[in-house]
Amino acid sequence: MLNTLVIPACATCAKAFEHGGKDAAGWAIALMLLVIVPLVTLVVWFMIKIARREQSGLDPQFCDDYVAPSSNS
Repeated sequence: MLNTLVIPACATCAKAFEHGGKDAAGWAIALMLLVIVPLVTLVVWFMIKIARREQSGLDPQFCDDYVAPSSNS
């Protein structure tokens, strides 16, 4: 037998959700997603663009040759 625990919201929160059409939390989440997702997308896009530009403009004479470390054990 499962009993559900009902916790009423305080008057401030209850009135705040009524004002937003009883879906204020949903609108807040949607607004945050509409702001955060494009922002993160732009940051990743710029990072990829900068990495590609750096790779294409890299002068080979300034590249160090990889020398594998010798294992002297």
